[in-house]
Amino acid sequence: MPYDLVIKNGVLIDGSGLPRHHADVAVRHGRIAAVGRIRERAREVMDADGLVVAPGFIDGHTHMDAQIFWDPLGTCSCWHGVTTVVMGNCGFTLAPCPESQKHLVVRNLERAEDIAAEAMAAGIEWKWTTFPEFLDCLDALPKGINYAGYLGHCALRTYVMGERAFEQAASEDDLHAMERELRDAIRAGAIGFTTSRSPIHETPDGRPVASRLATWDEVRRLVGVMGDLNAGLFELAGEAVGRELSDPVAFRDYHVRLRDLAVETGRPVTWGNFSRLEAPDVWRRYLDLLDETAAAGGRMFAQVHSRGLNVVLSFKTQLPFDHLPAWKPFRALALAEQRQRLRDPETRRRLIAGAHERPERRALGTEARPFPYEWIFLYDTVAGPHRTVAEIARERGVDPAEAMIDLALERDLERFFVHPVANEDQDAVLEMMRHPRAVVTFSDSGAHVSQIIDSSLQTHLLSHWVRAKQAFTLEQAVRMLTLVPATYWGFADRGLVREGFVADLIVFDPDTISPEMPEVVNDLPAGARRLVQRAAGITATIVNGEVLLRDGKHTGALPGQLLRGPLARRP
Repeated sequence: MPYDLVIKNGVLIDGSGLPRHHADVAVRHGRIAAVGRIRERAREVMDADGLVVAPGFIDGHTHMDAQIFWDPLGTCSCWHGVTTVVMGNCGFTLAPCPESQKHLVVRNLERAEDIAAEAMAAGIEWKWTTFPEFLDCLDALPKGINYAGYLGHCALRTYVMGERAFEQAASEDDLHAMERELRDAIRAGAIGFTTSRSPIHETPDGRPVASRLATWDEVRRLVGVMGDLNAGLFELAGEAVGRELSDPVAFRDYHVRLRDLAVETGRPVTWGNFSRLEAPDVWRRYLDLLDETAAAGGRMFAQVHSRGLNVVLSFKTQLPFDHLPAWKPFRALALAEQRQRLRDPETRRRLIAGAHERPERRALGTEARPFPYEWIFLYDTVAGPHRTVAEIARERGVDPAEAMIDLALERDLERFFVHPVANEDQDAVLEMMRHPRAVVTFSDSGAHVSQIIDSSLQTHLLSHWVRAKQAFTLEQAVRMLTLVPATYWGFADRGLVREGFVADLIVFDPDTISPEMPEVVNDLPAGARRLVQRAAGITATIVNGEVLLRDGKHTGALPGQLLRGPLARRP
């Protein structure tokens, strides 16, 4: 039989943005062997009548660095049509780092990315020191989907500087050592270098993560290594001065530094762009920076989301009240005891009154925090519309905190609420997605696992912006999720359905594809908790020519690969 797999009778949307058409797709030895009318026999024939056949989706912003060791499938991303992810974003990686210093890497990841220390301790067998050794470990792991990885600045600093990485600027000797390690990593297949300068990234004891101690000159030196090699992308979580316009001079200086770095090094620079209520004009300044950098001869692109960056609230995960004095000891109780005490009038009175107190610690990133109830929504369905807690409380004539308690009890504490911490304005979200130098990505899969569930951003784009709002054609949206990220991250043989390309494919129903409601599970190592969210409407997910999932169920195949950067691929 000439082919391993033939997908017949499907509607082909090939990732290019060109109009759909009917075509069969044949696969041999992990690659697309033919597209058109396929008459030859195959070992397996899949009937896609009435379904769309498209390239697998590519997610350029994840934190799967720890999860890859205990979850071969790459959930939840794989459930939403993703066949390739890029991890190691925002300066956070597990390498370089010897086992004796792994506590330093865990310190960077634990609070900043909400990855449980006990899960990392139980789920990771440490077999590396350098980043090239780490890549070799990843190569050997069973994988359902494909992974590419950056080298993160936090691990690089702690590897070279130890505890000093959390306390001081690097010396000249430190810089030389970091440059050497980064050079070795890029040559071994790191896809680039990432850092965090973000004020929301702290360690569990409230200190800045290691990369935040770096001077801008240190950043320039390290990105310059990639410039010398002519390989690698630079991704960063941005500085505090870039989050608002209170200091226009500092804001402009930051943008000039980013622009000049892209121009001087010749390397692509990328970062996440979100709108925020408290700084409503900032996001558009970043879109202007993209065009300004291009005009100056640099390469820069923004990573944008397809919806609000929503913190998911529930009694099973986190609530806005968790760090309020009256609530903190209550939330430390077992869920069954919380349920019982919520029915006690005196406990309810004390908690409702306590909901108006000030929290004991400042919430960062996607950690829950007291928030106007006009921006906390009841989340009973994925599609909505979602009513605010403030509106429901007014209807019931009760305090909003009491309304949240009652709503939760009505579903035995299984109910979810959401509040957006960014992208509250959906018109802004749409404008960002439409920008020609933006890519729709940023699921953060593998991180913030008990706080958000953004692995569904791809299926949300298809169900909400294509089907419900008709803001994009299906051809446009598929291109946004396939060819566009493949091009930005340099996956030259992925992102299109073309002869000779790798057979990363999905088969889905355009009328039903959508995210499903999230669930809370304790399936991480050591029983740690996370949110999971599956998808409807995806018939098959094919990775490197093998069927990984049928109707969301694992076939047993693990065809995923480590995708190394361009220097490692050159002979």
